[in-house]
Amino acid sequence: MKVAVAQIACSLGDIAANVRKIGSFCAQAQAAGAELIVFPEMADIGYAMGVIREAAKPWSEGAVPRLREFARDLSLAITGGVSERDADHIYNTQVFIDARGEIQGRYRKSHLFTPIEEHTCFTSGAELVAADSGVAGLRLGFSICYDLRFPEVYRQLARQQQANVFVISSAWPFPRVEHLRVLATARAIENQSYVLLSNRVGTDNGVTFCGNSAIIDPSGAFLAAASAEREELLLADVSPDILQSVRARMPVFTDCRNDLYG
Repeated sequence: MKVAVAQIACSLGDIAANVRKIGSFCAQAQAAGAELIVFPEMADIGYAMGVIREAAKPWSEGAVPRLREFARDLSLAITGGVSERDADHIYNTQVFIDARGEIQGRYRKSHLFTPIEEHTCFTSGAELVAADSGVAGLRLGFSICYDLRFPEVYRQLARQQQANVFVISSAWPFPRVEHLRVLATARAIENQSYVLLSNRVGTDNGVTFCGNSAIIDPSGAFLAAASAEREELLLADVSPDILQSVRARMPVFTDCRNDLYG
């Protein structure tokens, strides 16, 4: 399965402009033969709490209906971070739309980043989410940015929901760029799973994002890696055969001591 990871900058608060850019990257990915494309966190609005409070939309309007059109018209599965307003709540959410334009997954960010007061804007999600990719042997597990610091998320996705392709939408800033690289690589290695990491570039409200989007294989090897500052489209193949090979050589899931740590 060929996958694409989009590393983009956003126009803060301008949903129409951001949707146009998303559509352009979707078209590029489809032309390159990709079956799935991943976008960063809050790709529809940008990343500033005050702007999100004003601009967040329910999924009956805003970016999601257009993403469904892109998916259907291009026969391309799309996942990425978008706002979700539901009654009095706003969620920082990943949507997963299949190649027919149908919503097959919704993950609401469960770990809110308190240092910038995400908890004053968003309601936290209450469940971990995985979904079939459409390719036998490849199952997607969803997470957003700060979730990356909680290895329990990925172990649960791998063990309880059989996810083996971790999809991470992020708006990770420059001061912690080395953390991003190390943590993403660790999540791949320790769970013998692919990582599709889509991070932002550009600056929103004084915060500059560090790029370094990547596609990492189950052994921790980088199949594709982006710069720190440019918009880019990464492409690579993910294979259930590679997954099986890595896990057969080092059977960490079989050797887990669940009697010690559950």
